[in-house]
Amino acid sequence: MSQLQGIITRLKNLQEQAANGEPAQRFFEVNGERKCQVTFHPKTETYELEVYNEKEKPKKYQFDNIDMITIEIFDLIQ
Repeated sequence: MSQLQGIITRLKNLQEQAANGEPAQRFFEVNGERKCQVTFHPKTETYELEVYNEKEKPKKYQFDNIDMITIEIFDLIQ
């Protein structure tokens, strides 16, 4: 399974976890270092990507398309 497919699978699992109406979140790590956190908001059906950078405040981005956030996560963990 490619990395992209793995990311999409995790994001779809977030959607399923959020079926109760509460936001669901997941961290993506590389070698034990957190690169980002994704939160799925079921009410708006959007993803929030919080990117962690050393010595900087985390930056947040909103996505309403699973493909676009998948590409962003893929770029972060490369």
